[in-house]
Amino acid sequence: MQLNIIRITQQLQNFQTYQRRLTALIGSAQAKRLVNQALVLITLGGNDFVNNYYLVPYSARSLQFALPDYVRYIISEYKKILLRLYDFGARRVLVTGTGPLGCVPAELAQRSTNGGCSAELQRAAGLFNPQLTQMINQVNRQVGSDVFIAANTNEMHLSFITNPQQFGFVTSKIACCGQGPYNGLGLCTPASNLCRNRDLYAFWDPFHPSEKANRIIVQQIMTGSNKLMHPMNLSTVLAMDSKNK
Repeated sequence: MQLNIIRITQQLQNFQTYQRRLTALIGSAQAKRLVNQALVLITLGGNDFVNNYYLVPYSARSLQFALPDYVRYIISEYKKILLRLYDFGARRVLVTGTGPLGCVPAELAQRSTNGGCSAELQRAAGLFNPQLTQMINQVNRQVGSDVFIAANTNEMHLSFITNPQQFGFVTSKIACCGQGPYNGLGLCTPASNLCRNRDLYAFWDPFHPSEKANRIIVQQIMTGSNKLMHPMNLSTVLAMDSKNK
């Protein structure tokens, strides 16, 4: 199956191309200032587990690495990527890790026998996310400032997955759009089951939160405690940066 995936190396090249074009339009000094003041969002981890490690039994990566070793490997690769972003001029980078991988409708449909989250995928998220935050702390010390902000999206998702009714959802197991058990199989297509009110569902499709759920996540990114946002939430970042302009 051919997917329209833009690999991270190509995304970094695109970032450089954008800066060259921007420099041609407004000059190098203004282009550098604009890039330095931009907020960059990068999400890491999910596809490396779901598609590269667990998609099929005995995947190439799972044969190459035991899970703890694979986590250390991808963390080391992500460190290189974050440092390259810094070298390219990014000075405010919001880094989100994985959500609770084993609790999305797609994994419930394929792995759950009683509606519970997949223990193995949850183990992966549990190993990965703390190490991602530790690595971000290391990189910030290396560059000498809090350039990279870690968002604990695993905890943010778990809040409405474990208690959906508290957030106004009727379910966090069944996707609004999909087919099969939990509407967790395949893609959202015109042939899929479709819920009447997507605001009542924590998940839009087999993998992705609904718009309402994403608004909850964004609010926690903006104002969340140190448990969710490290070393500070986005509102604090924006307030600090506004004073420095």
